[in-house]
Amino acid sequence: MGEICCEEAKSPPATATAAIAAAVSASAAAAVSSAIDRRRRRLEMRRFRIASDLELPAGAEDARAGKRQRLARTASGGVPFPDEDSVPEKPTCGLTEEFPRYGFTAVCGRRREMEDAVSIRPDLLPAPGKHNFYGVFDGHGCSHVATACQDRMHELVVEEHNNNSSSCEVIPWKDVMERSFARMDAEVANRASTRRDDEPACQCDQQMPSRRDHAGSTAVVAVVSPTEIVVGNAGDSRAVISRAGVPVALSVDHKPDRPDELERIEAAGGRVIYWDGARVLGVLAMSRAIGDGYLKPYVTSEPEVTVTERTDDDECLILASDGLWDVVTNEMACEVVRACFHNNGPPAPGAARRKGGVATSSAEAAAEDENGAAAVKGVSKAESDKACSDAAMLLTKLALARRSADNVSVVVVDLRRGS
Repeated sequence: MGEICCEEAKSPPATATAAIAAAVSASAAAAVSSAIDRRRRRLEMRRFRIASDLELPAGAEDARAGKRQRLARTASGGVPFPDEDSVPEKPTCGLTEEFPRYGFTAVCGRRREMEDAVSIRPDLLPAPGKHNFYGVFDGHGCSHVATACQDRMHELVVEEHNNNSSSCEVIPWKDVMERSFARMDAEVANRASTRRDDEPACQCDQQMPSRRDHAGSTAVVAVVSPTEIVVGNAGDSRAVISRAGVPVALSVDHKPDRPDELERIEAAGGRVIYWDGARVLGVLAMSRAIGDGYLKPYVTSEPEVTVTERTDDDECLILASDGLWDVVTNEMACEVVRACFHNNGPPAPGAARRKGGVATSSAEAAAEDENGAAAVKGVSKAESDKACSDAAMLLTKLALARRSADNVSVVVVDLRRGS
């Protein structure tokens, strides 16, 4: 029996062998059939997608592109990068670009009152190309002149630009800036002589009601387009760019002891008296400003204007009041900004800023003074770029650490064209 059992185990019956072969054949056939079905479904789905793309109704493609843009990566300021298809290959009538990235701070510092004001107006002049406005105004005697410049200077630049230029023609920026500054100075003088009853009183009204013309403000403004940077300056605030690692001053401080300014003041019948530094008539430590009607014509509002062509080597633009420049050199300021850019990585292509509302404050940036009046207008702090904001904040802290005794206002604009 044992041998019979072994023999049976070694040699299964023919019927069992046939059953096993049939089962294996059926399983292989099922696997092949399943693979063929899956491939057929993939081909059908591919044909369906192609057909759906060909049969899109009018406007559906734009909606799809808009959806892709909403899902795109965002810059540190929260603004979506534009879709590649939306960038024109050959812009017409001048170059175009999105709003450049920027950051800002404005702090009272060791002063009792905040007299600085900052104005940032992206996309101020939409054509030809994008023109973006940045301004820093350092008031003295009172804050109302700097605040007036903050509210009106960009509007005057737009009006003069529209009056003196046409599409695709060379813009006479020197005339535009000079007329804008002159009109701003006239408006300030008119407000000083005819104050309305409904106009809120400021600090100078309480201290010297009949001497509102004893207040003034510096003004350094920059209009940045895709091809050039236009700077108008009156006073000792300053504009500097970093180009290939080298600082380039776009304005020269108007100090009373500057040789050409000293000659102009003396030719007008004035004097420069050294009293805690060079001062016009021993009073004002700058030779040009908006306002200061009691020191005219020795103190003039006529700006010095520079027009600088942009290059691929341009890295950043810094606008700041003398609260920074009194204690920080141009070289050091540019190095700080470049270090912040390096730590935050290269700019993404098409990185953009958008138009904003009224500026908000933060604990460190102190974009509001002690009285609650916004020191920065035209944009929201949330819309500023992280690298530029970090650079502006570090420059402000550096100025305070170096014992700057003045208000400190800094605007940093990223001029890199992207990789």
